[in-house]
Amino acid sequence: QVQLVESGGGLVQPGGSLRLSCAASGFTFSTYAMSWYRQAPGNERERVATIGTGGITNYADSVKGRFTISRDNAKNTVYLQMNSLKPEDTAVYYCNVYDGSRIRHYWGQGTQVTVSS
Repeated sequence: QVQLVESGGGLVQPGGSLRLSCAASGFTFSTYAMSWYRQAPGNERERVATIGTGGITNYADSVKGRFTISRDNAKNTVYLQMNSLKPEDTAVYYCNVYDGSRIRHYWGQGTQVTVSS
């Protein structure tokens, strides 16, 4: 079955950096676009970044120029490099893959990112 396991979250000061990782299994990783979402308390879950099978990326306006999504198909892993972090980036970050043939989203368990001094 599909499994997504995130890691790399933590507490960081404003202006700092973190790198999130998501290890995927249970599907042919290289043939699916992968995304990162986040959800802050009291807010809806929002898409942060997506990387296609060919490496084309797309970002939410709020993170453009600060976050970079990448993938390593040999390791079945997707990354989110987060720089110049702001307190408003505080959220639980989720790895996501969407299976269009089943019209179903798959999610990891999430990893907490807290930006605070």
